[in-house]
Amino acid sequence: MGPEREDSEGSVILISDDETDTEATLGNSVVLIESSENSDLEQKKSEEIVDEESELVVTFCKQGMVMPHARHDCMTHPFERTESETCIPVKQNSDMCGQCYCYVCDKLASECQYWMTSASCHCNAHNKSRFWKDQRNFTLTGVLVIFNLEPTEIDTDLRHGGELLFKFLRELSIQYNNYLSGEIVLSLQDCVCPSKQTPGQCSVCSQFQNEVIYRYSDVFNLVSSFINKAEKEKPKSAAVMLLGVAREIALHKDPAQSWQNLGPSESLKLAVPFLMSRITKNLQRMLVLSDFPKQLYEKFISFFQTIPLPPYCFKFTNCLNIPSWDHRLLTTVLRGQNVTGEQKKNGKKEFLWEVLTVIKARTEKMETMGQYKELVRYLRAVKCNEGIGLRDLRDKIPFYLCKSGDFTSAAYSLLLPFNNLACCTACRLTPLQFESYLKMFWTGSVPAGMDFHDSDEWILNIGSPVKCCTLIKQVLRVLYSNQSLYRNMVCDVSFGILEELRLKVNVSLPSDVFYGSLNLEACFLLTIQAVLQMLLTDLPWLTSFLEIMLAFGKNFWALKLFLEGLLSQMPVLHDVVSMIARDLSYQKNTLLKLWQTLGPDYVGELLCLFLSFRNSQLQSVGIYLSHVVIENLNQCPWAKSLDVFRLKAFRRPHLETANYLQLNKFVSILENL
Repeated sequence: MGPEREDSEGSVILISDDETDTEATLGNSVVLIESSENSDLEQKKSEEIVDEESELVVTFCKQGMVMPHARHDCMTHPFERTESETCIPVKQNSDMCGQCYCYVCDKLASECQYWMTSASCHCNAHNKSRFWKDQRNFTLTGVLVIFNLEPTEIDTDLRHGGELLFKFLRELSIQYNNYLSGEIVLSLQDCVCPSKQTPGQCSVCSQFQNEVIYRYSDVFNLVSSFINKAEKEKPKSAAVMLLGVAREIALHKDPAQSWQNLGPSESLKLAVPFLMSRITKNLQRMLVLSDFPKQLYEKFISFFQTIPLPPYCFKFTNCLNIPSWDHRLLTTVLRGQNVTGEQKKNGKKEFLWEVLTVIKARTEKMETMGQYKELVRYLRAVKCNEGIGLRDLRDKIPFYLCKSGDFTSAAYSLLLPFNNLACCTACRLTPLQFESYLKMFWTGSVPAGMDFHDSDEWILNIGSPVKCCTLIKQVLRVLYSNQSLYRNMVCDVSFGILEELRLKVNVSLPSDVFYGSLNLEACFLLTIQAVLQMLLTDLPWLTSFLEIMLAFGKNFWALKLFLEGLLSQMPVLHDVVSMIARDLSYQKNTLLKLWQTLGPDYVGELLCLFLSFRNSQLQSVGIYLSHVVIENLNQCPWAKSLDVFRLKAFRRPHLETANYLQLNKFVSILENL
């Protein structure tokens, strides 16, 4: 029941907000309680008027002032209800008092321009007709009615988006009609006579022919501009704008009877998919990043599903079927209850599969909320058809682990491949990223921002630093896996020190490296660079290389770094390989005695090291070593213990044909021992 209003006329008018048809109000929004005009005012104040039906007690009354009301609730002029009469006013429905409002327009009846207009007749509108209720909703919601939104759901942002969409659709309609008109181009028809004369010379065939070209570029530019505008609006407004324009361009037809060789923005069948891609990517981000009410979220998705997509846009059919944040599979992954992103539903496997745009949006939101552990679980479990994009996002998993305070797991995850076909994150580290990780692992601190470049401000002591022994092992493994880091950091530092040693007598070596826990490894790296420089400058004076190679012992990581340093100087590499071959010919006995001491594991690692290179010359060294074993099986009883399975793995296409055949022969002999 609404407010009670009074005036000096001696009546009370009660305004009701309830539109339900009850016996008390008889479907009206006004209840009139009469009182006697002849009774004294003081007597009215003391009397009680009781309305038993509505259980209303009035202790004071005077004539009420007529309040604004819908025409069908007017107490002055009778109203005749009909379901959907729009041709002419029914009986006295067009009559009105000064406070009658149009039910459809929600404005004074005297101001309604459709009050008695044929085919509209708003004077017949009332709240008990489905037809008139729909008319009212359409008038109040405008273009938003296509989204099946109730008036109570429409807020300022939605209304603003609807207004912009309505204005744009009128502009788009004009531009689309211009497109359908086409552009007439005159072309000369070729001669079809048997003589095949040149155009313009045959009087029979040469004639001008009208060709209509349909260029969609003006429509494309208009829609692109509107999408740009939508991207700057608030999420609700933008969603309404983008969904509305998506439906509109999906309905556009290409009137050309045959294929016309036009550009990407001029051809409708090329331009519309491009525009639809922009629209759907924006909507995907909004559905993930914006906290739309659940009912509005579902209505947006349902609306897109009702769009009649043309065949050249079928790939967008399910692009907005995005699991909400409370989806069961997604929540189990985020909580750590499901590490694979797979589950069985109705006997079938279901995967956490999402497009890259959605994955990026979820990553952005979890970064903003500081949900780093959840983000790591999500990136490890989610699947996507854009492998490179997903790999780039997964490369930040060690960084997110650091942000969560788990520095040890971060150090190990740098070298953890996600599957058998992918390489590890360490392979793609830049020197800046490597230095940032070292600082994080050593200090237990992280950059304040979400980027490695945000190094000006750091958050200190958010977790336990990585233990020294673990840090040394992981750092060396990273350098072993990343040639760029090795060349940019190890070589630069080592060459700088060696150059200083050459030019000066007293040299101060970096104390934090050469006198700390990394002193042995640092000296080893420095020695490698020294030998490399000796080879590059004094190779003509070097007569043997086998002793240098054997001096590395079981430090195969260092030997590999050393050999990789020779790859940039092919003439030097050729000479080194020649010396190795000569040494193996003359010093077989020395080598065999050493192998008896070191055992099959050492020999297997040495063979695999040379076979792992893509350089055919280094591969040949491994093949030559295998010949030494074959030719001296009586002195190599340990040969049957060589890892045949691992050697088989090196029979890959990167091996030269001759080396491939020789390795096959060696493996066959080992298998028969």
